[in-house]
Amino acid sequence: MYLKSDAVLNGYNQYSMERRYVLNQEFISHLKLGPIRQVQSVSGGDINQAYQLETTQGRVFLLIQPNHTKAFFTHEINGLKLLEQFVKVPKVLSVGYWQNDAYLVLSYLAHQSHGDDFALGQALAHIHQKASPNHHYGFGEAFTMGTFTADNTWQSSWSQFFIQQRLEPLKEFCHQQGVWSLPLERAYQKAIIRFKMLMGDYQPQPVLLHGDLWSGNFMFDLDGRPIMIDPAVFYGDREFDLGITQVFGGFNAEFYRGYQETYPVVAGFEQRVLFYELYYLMFHLSQFGIGYQQAVTNTLSKINR
Repeated sequence: MYLKSDAVLNGYNQYSMERRYVLNQEFISHLKLGPIRQVQSVSGGDINQAYQLETTQGRVFLLIQPNHTKAFFTHEINGLKLLEQFVKVPKVLSVGYWQNDAYLVLSYLAHQSHGDDFALGQALAHIHQKASPNHHYGFGEAFTMGTFTADNTWQSSWSQFFIQQRLEPLKEFCHQQGVWSLPLERAYQKAIIRFKMLMGDYQPQPVLLHGDLWSGNFMFDLDGRPIMIDPAVFYGDREFDLGITQVFGGFNAEFYRGYQETYPVVAGFEQRVLFYELYYLMFHLSQFGIGYQQAVTNTLSKINR
């Protein structure tokens, strides 16, 4: 264990709880960050253990992924490098492996929760204008969100990619967890038929996506400029990202106006975007259990009206 205190026994992922730890000096020496003044456990989602470290040279952000090699962070690093062409992101300072765990050190960005939402929408629109390098959907390397590993093998068909490499694996995962019911299966199969019909009239360009753009994955710097974090990038239908933004809220009218004025959505968006909301709710059902079952049911009902 890297960070030692009685509070650690209560779990690493409690949000915004300031704690002081006695650091494992061997690990800190390995990081080559210099003397550490303070450690604060911060929100790192449910994937990584996350810490803000205050060193004598300034602050850094540390992510630890237990029981993985440093390859675990390859996709996040690649995603940050792609997104930094269009929006402010943390800089990668180092990545490595210590004992049984992977770690990633990122620059700390002073931030606030409010800023230029219009510019955030514009930034996402500009990201969505970066075309796939091979005109296919995917990315060529898988990535893991929680306990779900997403297959990013390149495909020429968006419909095939989205169904076979997103929805179907999530459905199987939910089934294994015992949270997928027969009524859900019937509604899901009906929805898949609907999705294929809609894709017959809509051929999305494969463009760069953030891949996990919920309200916890953006913020603003002290000048109000947007910052994006925790990407799960791949090339797909730009409406995928927009669908995720609508699941839990946190994106205001100015955000959508900024997007729409930069890269307007096309006819039929309201019908198609429901499938991307379905994906995100199915992901949460697979990770957090039956509490999300009703939300999945409700979204399938909207799709199948």
